[in-house]
Amino acid sequence: METKFERLTFAKRFKTMLKVDFKRMFTMPLVYILAGVSLALPILILVMTSTMGGADPETGTEAAAMFTNVWQAISSVSGGESSSMTMDLTTMCNMNLMYFMIAVLVCVFTTEDFRSGYSKNLFTIRSQKTDYVISKTLVCFVGGAIMILMYFIGAMLGGAIAGLPFDMVGFNAGGIVACMFSKIFLVAVFVAIFFIFSVVAKQRTWMSILLSCGVGAFLFMMIPMMTPLNANFLHVIMTLAGGAIFAVGLGAVSNIILNKTSLV
Repeated sequence: METKFERLTFAKRFKTMLKVDFKRMFTMPLVYILAGVSLALPILILVMTSTMGGADPETGTEAAAMFTNVWQAISSVSGGESSSMTMDLTTMCNMNLMYFMIAVLVCVFTTEDFRSGYSKNLFTIRSQKTDYVISKTLVCFVGGAIMILMYFIGAMLGGAIAGLPFDMVGFNAGGIVACMFSKIFLVAVFVAIFFIFSVVAKQRTWMSILLSCGVGAFLFMMIPMMTPLNANFLHVIMTLAGGAIFAVGLGAVSNIILNKTSLV
């Protein structure tokens, strides 16, 4: 009787890798901790800062609250008072903080593969590392997108609790939808960057997080410019194209690093 071996195509390998990565990610307590923090953070920020206003008992002058509108916790209006070149507290303490938390997710999730020896066992069986890079990038993108959405939900809840207005000045509901899509697509750019540092650092999680947050801080001013509250279809297309280009380009670089360096 002739024995036939099934040929493992890229599609079959990738499907298996993707299934394993999704299972590994959503069995990690860190994912749920970060999702919970993403939900709670805007609630705490909006509720606490909304109480900062009131009259100074010594001078009698009225102190303005840091956030005067719910949507300031999401982003700023392009060309408005809090533009990409004006780094005030509302610009620093809005949804853009999530990209630093996404750095933690990507770095811990990836470096854990090297610390546990999973990557070494995996690459011993699979000589091609392309499916690993693509799978990790896609799964981390989904995880990052979930954190962005959780922050949005938290901002809406926090705004309602704090009694802040939901008035749309200088933008409309379509701009908010485009803004959210732009922020989600921009996650792919940062995931690709953070993943490179993760495969460079290997099992040294602290190094990957340090490098990722350093580069993330350098690119921080780009985020409000690419994802304003008055975003339009062009912003969505630009961030989608940018995310795809970075994911493919930097993914290829990550693949080269994995092939040219040791796995420990």
